Parts: sequence; structure tokens; C-alpha cells
Amino acid sequence: MAQVFDEEKKVGHVVDQDVGEDVPAYDGASIDTITALVAEGISSADPTAHQAQTWSLSVLGWVPGIITMVLAGVLFWITSMTMWRFIMKYPQIKDICDFGYYAFGRSRIAYEFTGFMLLANNIMLIGFHVLTGAKVLNTLSDHSLCTVSFSVIVAIMGIVASVPRTLKHVSFMSMFSATAMGLAILLFLVFSGIEAAPSAGYAGVFTNVNGTYSPEYPVKTYALPPPGTNFVAAMGAVLNISFLWVPQILFPTFISEMERPQDFPKSLAVLAAVSGFLFIVPPAIGFHYLGQYSTAPAFGSLGTDVYKKASFGFVIVPTLVIGVIYANVSAKFVYFRIMGRSRHAHSNTVVGWGAWIAVMAVIWTIAFIFAEVIPSMGDFLSLLGAAFDSFFGYIFFAVAYYFLYQGKFFAGIGRSIMTIVHIFVMFVGLFLLGPGLYAAVKAIMVDYAGSTRPAFTCKNLSI
Repeated sequence: MAQVFDEEKKVGHVVDQDVGEDVPAYDGASIDTITALVAEGISSADPTAHQAQTWSLSVLGWVPGIITMVLAGVLFWITSMTMWRFIMKYPQIKDICDFGYYAFGRSRIAYEFTGFMLLANNIMLIGFHVLTGAKVLNTLSDHSLCTVSFSVIVAIMGIVASVPRTLKHVSFMSMFSATAMGLAILLFLVFSGIEAAPSAGYAGVFTNVNGTYSPEYPVKTYALPPPGTNFVAAMGAVLNISFLWVPQILFPTFISEMERPQDFPKSLAVLAAVSGFLFIVPPAIGFHYLGQYSTAPAFGSLGTDVYKKASFGFVIVPTLVIGVIYANVSAKFVYFRIMGRSRHAHSNTVVGWGAWIAVMAVIWTIAFIFAEVIPSMGDFLSLLGAAFDSFFGYIFFAVAYYFLYQGKFFAGIGRSIMTIVHIFVMFVGLFLLGPGLYAAVKAIMVDYAGSTRPAFTCKNLSI
């Protein structure tokens, strides 16, 4: 994929010479990034992702939970703007690996390390979406097939949808994904409000007889974490919230394919506003109605199967779209490393397309294996949030800020405030990487000590 630069603007767009015209000039970057972030969170179906934000509130309580959500959103805006300013200074950056290379002083080691983290993070996330898709199909079909069969179906659908070598088709698909997300959220809010009582919840102590509340165990909410909440549970809830606000791994690719990267802050503003609403208001409403019986995803807390299927079913669309986005970004990194400067890299040749499809098939196959062997994807998402998002959401941008403003850290009140904020950003990243990683690993150990889902199982994974 060749970079074409406008010397006056010092920005670039990407050209696939024979593969399918110019990669789209993303006036629509806001649509794609909104879909990527929103769908990535809400389609996560275990206790550490989007509608598990309701679960996060049930662990943290109103005050710590809302503060964590707002703070994560504010840091997302600040770090994303730092990333954009750094990319405008180095417009040759086309992906997160390039960003790591320049942010760490043109270090080849940093480039390779970032590349490893990119592939590990993305492939595991694709695997998570394979599992999510299998759960959706399990739920909709009342477990009509072996779960591993549903996983194979989702993986094959992902490979087919990922065949195009540009993100042009993703922009089109994103419109349907965003619509599906809106419908899923709306239906969840309506159903949680009109039902007489939530389902049994985790402990199974809520008596839901003929749709009536149990006088012994009414739904309740609380300002602070309930008694007995330990560090591992609280940190899992925090990692779940933080995970949703770290889509920056995709931003350099989107920015490099924009006709006018200068307009990225406009797209970012739309993304931040929509995400702030969707990541706080629906979970808060869900917590209000479901209280301590909140499950992950929140769809699983709904009291009837019809409500669960009607709302959760729409999640299959963003599950595939986001899997395709992460697969495309990952495949490009591997594909161009393999093809190098060969004419096959940019042309419609049998070798070029064969290599591309092979790379994509390998990525989805590995993701499928992850989806089958990880017993709890919720705990695994906590691990991803601690091990990878600590870098891609915080540490990278604190380092980038250092190189952007070296020698001018306290040049004025505004710059001084931002310097202090980025010191805090670095602290947050290190905290997630240290205590956060410990909590994530500890949660996995606890999960393995209990009843776990066997690898390549037919077990029913319906919510």
C-alpha cells in the first residue's frame, strides 16, 4: 500500500494501485471509529465489557463507578488528541506500530514489540468476538447445535467478510452495525424497564415467581461498593470500564486513510459524545432496574427469553464488523511484512490475493482456537486490558507527550496542567500494568479453580 503525500499539507492518503482504487477518504471516520468503539464494548459478553458496565456499577456502586466512567472518558479524549498531534508531526505514521517506532525515539525494538502486541491484542479480541457470536447463535437457536459448530460458523463468516483488502466495505457495513447497536441498547432499556423482575442473577437467590418480586431480596442500588467486595472484583470492574475507552490502537490506521487528517478532532468529538452517552446512561439505567442482580452482559439479566433474544440478537452484526476491522488491521501488518516491495503486494495477482486470503484465514483460525480454549473471556478481557490497554491507552501517549513538548512542559498555565495530566496518564498505565495485571491473573486462577468450560466443547453458552 503506497503512501502519497501532499507536500503542502504534509498529510497523506493511501493508494492500493490495482486492488480497488483509493482507500476511502474518511469524512466518515467518525462513523467507523464510533462503531469500532461502541460495538467492541457492547458486544463483549462476559463480566468485563460493555453491558457488563451495569455489572461494574453493581460491583463499584454509583459513586466510584460513575467517577471511573467519566474519568476514563476524559482521559480517552486527552490521549487521543495527543496521539493526533503526534501523528500530524509525523504524517508518515500509518499504524500503531509506526506510532510506537516514532514515540520511542525511532526504535526498531519498539516497532517490533508494538507489532507483537498489536497482533496478540487483535487476534485475541477477534477470538473474543468469535465466542460472542457463538453465544448469540446459542441464545437465538436454544442451543440447536454444538457450541464449537457455532464458533466455526462465525469464524467462516468473518473470513469471508474480511477478504476485501481495504476498509472501504467496512464503512458501508458500519452503518448497519451502528443501527444494530442502537436497536440492541434501546430494546434492553425498554425491556428492563417494563419487566416485573430481573432473572435469577449470579447467586440464584432472587425468587421470580410469576413475575413477582421476592420480599426477601428486592432489587437495590447503592452508592459505594457493597460489603465483601475484594480488590480483584473491584479491579475487574475498573478494567472493564477502562477497556471500553481504549480504541486508539485503530486510530493511526483511520487517520492515515483520511483525506484531511486535520479534521480528525471533529470525528473524535462525535465519537466522545456518543460514547460518553452510551457508556454511562444505559448502564446506569440498567443498574437502576437490575441492581445487585446485574449480569454480564446485561441482556442476561432480562427476565424472559423473548426479551433476551430480541435485544441480544442484534449484537451479531457489530460482532462481525468489529472482528473484520481488527482482522484487516492485523492482516495488513503481516501481509506487507511477507510481500515486501513485491508487485504482488499492490496488484490483483493470484499470488497477492492468495497470500492475503491465507493470512486472513490463519488469523481467524488462531482467533477461533483462543475462543475455544479460554474458559472465561471476561477474565481474559481483564488480562487484555491490563497487559495491552495499559500501553495502547495510556503509556504510549504519555511518552508521545514527552517528545512533543520536551523542554516546554511548564510553558504557561495550560501546558503545565496538561503536563501534570499526562504524568497522571503514565501513572494510570503503570497501575493497570502492575496491580491491574495481578488482579486479572488472580481472577483467571480463581476461575480455573472452579468449574470451567472445557476446550472445544458442546456446552450451552446461551446467556
